[in-house]
Amino acid sequence: MSNDNKIRPPLTELDINTTAGGFYNGFATSVAVPAKIIISALVVWAIFWPVQSGAVLNGFNGFILGNFAAWYIWVVAFFVIVCFLLALWPAAGRLNLGLDGEGPEFSNFSWFSMMFGAGIGVGMLTWAVAEPVTHFQSNPETIMGLTTGGTEDNIRMAYKWSFLHWGLGAWACYAICGLSLAFFSYRRGLPLTIRSGLTPLFGSSLAGILGHIIDIVAVVATILGVAQTLGFGVDQFVAGLTRIGIGGLTDAEGAASTFGIIVALLIIMGASTLSALSGVGKGIKWLSNINMVLSIILLGFFIIFGATFFGFNAMFIGIWDYLIALPELSFNVFRSDGVEGSESFLLAQWQGWWPVFYWAWWIAFAPFVGLFLARISRGRTIREFVLGAMIVPALMCFVWFAWAGGTAIDLELNGGANGVIFDASNGDKIFAMTNFMLADISAILSWAMTVMIVVLLMTFLVTSADSAVLIVNTINAAGDEGPKARPHILFWGAALAFVVAGLLISGGTTAIQTAMVIGALPFSIVMALMAIALLKAVYNDSRREQAGVPMTHDKIEGATGNGLPSGLDGTPAE
Repeated sequence: MSNDNKIRPPLTELDINTTAGGFYNGFATSVAVPAKIIISALVVWAIFWPVQSGAVLNGFNGFILGNFAAWYIWVVAFFVIVCFLLALWPAAGRLNLGLDGEGPEFSNFSWFSMMFGAGIGVGMLTWAVAEPVTHFQSNPETIMGLTTGGTEDNIRMAYKWSFLHWGLGAWACYAICGLSLAFFSYRRGLPLTIRSGLTPLFGSSLAGILGHIIDIVAVVATILGVAQTLGFGVDQFVAGLTRIGIGGLTDAEGAASTFGIIVALLIIMGASTLSALSGVGKGIKWLSNINMVLSIILLGFFIIFGATFFGFNAMFIGIWDYLIALPELSFNVFRSDGVEGSESFLLAQWQGWWPVFYWAWWIAFAPFVGLFLARISRGRTIREFVLGAMIVPALMCFVWFAWAGGTAIDLELNGGANGVIFDASNGDKIFAMTNFMLADISAILSWAMTVMIVVLLMTFLVTSADSAVLIVNTINAAGDEGPKARPHILFWGAALAFVVAGLLISGGTTAIQTAMVIGALPFSIVMALMAIALLKAVYNDSRREQAGVPMTHDKIEGATGNGLPSGLDGTPAE
């Protein structure tokens, strides 16, 4: 028997039923309708029964944190290992995420701008200042009595933990999804949807109910993950508008009021829906380029006029501490003894608040960012993808945390801020810091800087929201990247706004966080299977290359030798 018969070409067809004509023309109603029902039910539940929904969500959240914390920690470590293995593995690293010889559609600058803006960009404006400051005051080392919160001996710990949450683990979640989707869609010719990434494990059965369930899980996780980002962003957007001088948007305690939430969402989701209607090549590309330029200007301000040398030390010493501690941090799980207030209880609680929350957030965000990354990364190699979509953005996050957060810590320790920054809410910290820095120079300049940050925040939020709407519609349309009917774009734009508003009004950002952690759990299992399937596919492709068996969909057509599409004749898909 020849090698060609032993090693068959991979699956290149997945016939997902879509509706022809009518309101759902081009959509897989088995995915679109259940996803809409689930999200609509969540909105109604959160708005009309806020107390009950809050109690139930908190109960589920406690169960997940108590029983699945280790799973979240370890599965993200697995994603990091798989990404580096694929980049360093010669047979994998040189593979094109497209047809052989195909080049990328977007320039490196536009590619990185869209990737960063949709991936983590909006979080930078909240957490680049807030997180180092928070960990500077409390972290596992302070709980164990190894360092003292709020003092210089705790600075390195603050950056070690901040870099863990925004470093390789975060981008590995995105990279796994993006690599899988680009590989199976652009090399194999399969639909650009989540289920395609599991074809090496489940084959053509994914065209049926199993595939529908996987895509529904991905849509729900995407909406909840993006809602988490928008929830933080809305709080900060309202804080910025208040700093500019627009009143009536906050309550007596300074938090965003119901009216403020509605105003912010109307602005953000209105602009994002208009951008989504224009598509990824127009609105999203231009918005991404704009927010990248504004980000560089703001970051340059912190580097030049902020804590320049403090940030430099925080950057490089922080990276060193992070990389040295990464193996332990990636696998260590704090176990509670059940005694409230004990050291082990506090450590487990802290891990649930921070690493577990972040891993759930990145996993829930991964269908959206991964599919978006796949769309903009066609024609790049796996090695280029990992370097560009994992290491470079992580370094960019480190730069932001070092100089933005470092400036805040330095101003409090040595610059006479006296709690102005530390006492502000997380969303307001960056505004409090820039206002403090510029107050003695020029009130007009301080106001102008606030306006610029608000504009930058809005472009990040709009980029995330409109990208999410397009991605959800792509999944619902069985991977069709073409134009979608306006009513469906409008529905998901409104649905996203109502999810954020409903959960914020019923329980604040904590309610969104709880819903997101719950929604991320089933998709984390899907992602683990995607990583395994990708490894299997690359390994089998290396065997096909040696045997001279075609691997890309353009070369497979007519090459199966039996008149049947590969993978549908009783042979394994991979």
